[in-house]
Amino acid sequence: MAAPRYDVKTIWLHWLTAALVIALWCLGQTIDWFPHGAPRVFARSAHISIGALLAGVFVYRLWWRATAGARLPAAGTGGLKVLARAMHLALYVCIFATVALGLANAWVRGDNLFYLYKISPFDANNKALRESVENCHAYAANFLLIMAGMHAAAGLFHHYLLKVDVLGRMLPALGRNARAIP
Repeated sequence: MAAPRYDVKTIWLHWLTAALVIALWCLGQTIDWFPHGAPRVFARSAHISIGALLAGVFVYRLWWRATAGARLPAAGTGGLKVLARAMHLALYVCIFATVALGLANAWVRGDNLFYLYKISPFDANNKALRESVENCHAYAANFLLIMAGMHAAAGLFHHYLLKVDVLGRMLPALGRNARAIP
């Protein structure tokens, strides 16, 4: 008997969120590699735009989960079940914090979006505030990536060591009769 799977929308929202988080982290780590001027404005604008997309996907994902998304029992029992629920809650909080700090960072900095729109800076001459918000956003993003890595490792741990098909119920179906990975 096949393990219960999440619905298609929940699965795609999960993987879209993961892809956006990874793309944002990679771009955030490399923005300063771009030369000043148009290349850096484009890189920063792309980072802000993808961050806004993540915010939208995150809000939609929360709405979907609350109203229509499949709710499967947490993996494991006892302490593992509690840990799984705590990890999911921590991931949601961390995504929210990172996105909120990213929006605050764009506002404090007064970023230019693709030379089409200029975000008015909150306090243009307050360098300490700008650095503080930027550092908090970077720390939150790094922590989010670590948490996501731990989440992925837990899925692999359940699949390969505990032989529980938690991973299979979140993988996209690749065909009508798709099966979980071996």
